[in-house]
Amino acid sequence: MPSVRLSDYLTNPAQGRLAKTAYGDLGGYELADFLGQWAALHADALAHVGSERIHPTAYIHPSALIGDDVIIGPNARVHEFTTVRKGTVVCAGASIGFNCEVTASFIGENTVLGHRIGINRTIVGTNAHLSANVTVAAIHLSTDMRRPTREVLLRVPAGIYPCGTPQFGALLGDHLQTGNSITLGPGVAIGRHSQLNSGTTIPPTRVIPAQSVISNPVTADIHVRARVTGRDRCHQVSRLK
Repeated sequence: MPSVRLSDYLTNPAQGRLAKTAYGDLGGYELADFLGQWAALHADALAHVGSERIHPTAYIHPSALIGDDVIIGPNARVHEFTTVRKGTVVCAGASIGFNCEVTASFIGENTVLGHRIGINRTIVGTNAHLSANVTVAAIHLSTDMRRPTREVLLRVPAGIYPCGTPQFGALLGDHLQTGNSITLGPGVAIGRHSQLNSGTTIPPTRVIPAQSVISNPVTADIHVRARVTGRDRCHQVSRLK
């Protein structure tokens, strides 16, 4: 049976009240189980941290926008023109740079998100460093992007791993280092101590083992085909009949 254990990718948070919540045992979860329970676990964590939802030692730039249910740990930093949206956890010592958008994500202790980072439904381990212009998609393209229905999958060595949700970006391991202008997902897992070189694109379902170096070859080949819309598809079916 395919398995993706969070403990194979990340270290549990150990500082602040967050360490006494379910997030403090994050590594004990199977990925799909955690994704299915995430909202409830986050609600429980909010109740536990109470008045320290945003720790008094955290720095929030006056131009940053922080959601009402976001948890920000000790000595974390959120810089100018950044938005941290619903359900996000920013662990102790983590830093989110200029003009980022972080939605429903977990940012591990001492991890750095550089400038213009956009991530959604993503889990990032400790001591990672995402440089600039890194985008993680959380849903597949569809005719109605507001109501995604296609389940996100991962291709693990044992077979196809269903994530149990149509909304999941990436699982990024401890000590991941990236260059700039990188696109991931939806549905990507990258092991600990890996390096993503600038300009890399990792498409859906890919699982990268720990201590990997990933780069995309430069190519001038561009493949273009006509996009078939719903109406055109109906006409094609009619002609076939």
